[in-house]
Amino acid sequence: MSVVTKISLQHIRSHTNNVSDISPTVTVVTGRNGSGKTSLIEAIYIALHGSSYKGSDSEVLQLGSPWWRIDIQFDDGSKRTVRFDPTKETGRKQFTIDDSTNYRLLPKHKYPVVLFEPDDLRLLHGSPTRRRQYIDRFISQLDPVYHTAIRKYERALKQRNNLLKQLRITADDVFVWDITLSEYGAYIIDKRTLFIEQINSTLNDAYNDIAGSKDTISVHYSHTLIGDTKQKLLNELHQHFARDRTRGTTTTGPHRHDVVFEFNALPALSVASRGEARTIVLALKFLEVSIIEQITGKKPIILLDDVFSELDDIRQKALSDHVRDNQIIITSTHVLSGSKNYTHIQL
Repeated sequence: MSVVTKISLQHIRSHTNNVSDISPTVTVVTGRNGSGKTSLIEAIYIALHGSSYKGSDSEVLQLGSPWWRIDIQFDDGSKRTVRFDPTKETGRKQFTIDDSTNYRLLPKHKYPVVLFEPDDLRLLHGSPTRRRQYIDRFISQLDPVYHTAIRKYERALKQRNNLLKQLRITADDVFVWDITLSEYGAYIIDKRTLFIEQINSTLNDAYNDIAGSKDTISVHYSHTLIGDTKQKLLNELHQHFARDRTRGTTTTGPHRHDVVFEFNALPALSVASRGEARTIVLALKFLEVSIIEQITGKKPIILLDDVFSELDDIRQKALSDHVRDNQIIITSTHVLSGSKNYTHIQL
């Protein structure tokens, strides 16, 4: 298991120049709101995963600064640097690892990360977009091709939507984009269905282990297609062309799908209490850690961005017990009570 031992941030959001030593076990980052706790978590995520979970590269840049840089060091002595300078000709960030520089983080250099932030606790009651993003981020860590499929699907979707806004557009005009959307969309749908089925096989047990209950929890994909997914999606795009032309947007495809949770055979969105919904999300995170480790053979680094304050004592203990063998980096507005066996960073 590789662990992060040091991170340096230059011109990252509120950080002009910050160097922090990271514990191989637990690191707790404290400070007032706006001190840059989340930005430190975000920087680690960028260095390990290749992109921010909060915004674009330019949004990460400290106001008024010409560039930003992240340096990260691991316990085996290896280092990596991420630079972003919008004045450069490419305008893209660069990753330097082992004296080799690339404009993206190669799959072999990505290290699995499980991020847990307060908004995750509202996953069930949030928008379908948030649930899609959750499952897409999960799958992308395990399947580099999936992330590429998402990007190519979104590009084709934008092109098709632009055409739909034009006057006198015909089905033939968008057909080339229908082909592209059905190809990448089918891959996305099939992968989402597969992973959600894998989660569903153990979600119930994970939930009841935390809650000490005998409830029945399940999760499903809203648009599972039986048979040739690509052809079925292509047919749907063709069938709904008139509606899409009227609305000026593509109304069918994985960008409109959802992840559906059920609690005791009823929609969890309607019947699950706040505590039950949070326990479902906590169980999901536990499964995320287990599945990533099972598939990659690596223990993911756990990033907990101010989630302890939103969990009661029982769920705090469940979370602490489940990830105790992983490297954990926690942000909090105050020093955690209980065990003092962690490195403390005060911002």
